[in-house]
Amino acid sequence: MSDGALTVLDGSHLRAIDCSLPSPASDVALTGARVLEIADSRVSSCHFGLSLPQNLKSSALRRINILDDAVFRSSQLDPEQASDTINLYITAIADQLKDDPLVVSILDGKTLRLFFDDEDDFAMLAEDLFTDLDAEDKGKICKSEIRNALLRMGIEMGVPPISDFPLLNDILKKHGADGKEELGQGQFAQLLQQILQELSEVLAEKNFVFIQNIKIINGSKLRKLLADEVQLGKVVEKIFKEKHSGNVSSGVAELTRSFLEKNGIELGLPPSEANEAVVLLYDAVFADVQNNKSATELERDEFASIVKEILGKFAEQLEANPVFHDLDQ
Repeated sequence: MSDGALTVLDGSHLRAIDCSLPSPASDVALTGARVLEIADSRVSSCHFGLSLPQNLKSSALRRINILDDAVFRSSQLDPEQASDTINLYITAIADQLKDDPLVVSILDGKTLRLFFDDEDDFAMLAEDLFTDLDAEDKGKICKSEIRNALLRMGIEMGVPPISDFPLLNDILKKHGADGKEELGQGQFAQLLQQILQELSEVLAEKNFVFIQNIKIINGSKLRKLLADEVQLGKVVEKIFKEKHSGNVSSGVAELTRSFLEKNGIELGLPPSEANEAVVLLYDAVFADVQNNKSATELERDEFASIVKEILGKFAEQLEANPVFHDLDQ
């Protein structure tokens, strides 16, 4: 893995996971808490040591009808029950990730090593950081400003947050980066290089994995809607009613597109304004709509059939080419 690269966790790696109980637990009763601990450990080992968000694990428990977490954790399970629960729980996590994948980045030191491969790049980086930190333009900064330099570099340059990666704090202490002595630009660059060099080596041995605030829209929610005739009927009814409040000459495609651009997020579509890829997605789907009669010319059943066809095309397109939506933007 290389720094900055996005990795999608969609549950596929969990399908073949070992769900057997570890010895000697295979022949004794276990608490529900211990069973979940074993399962979570197996899942984490498949995901670079990452602990999955609690809301995801809670959703997985609900999928297997464990609605009261506290009661289950205190319950006793025989070995067969424990093994079955581990299997069901891990499968539920895989299903949850298939519907709503996580996007992670892995810092392994490679980005930092790129700076050392090019002396000019590193010199420019050190100069820019020093200039930014030398607010009073004295030509010197306090040694402890190294922490702020790393903060400014951030994840984008391969530096994990100090609060989330304690080993970085150890490196800073080792190099006396909390001292109050003042450093010139050359001394600052030398200290920064030593710290980043050691950090890159530590990250190579112990990767830092973090979840990006990115939503993958892959059509899973739409497919569930299309499989639910009752909910689908309610959506069609809402769009059908739009013809009475809009332009009576509007075609069914135009009417449906207008509705989806305003309400698509609730149905599992990406925000229409998210990025150019979404605009192209809408254009591609509606370019294929053959019937664009005026909405007033259509009976409800024919109207519903066209809307279902449009939603089906969105689901197909998103399954083939999921949209990555950065929630921070």
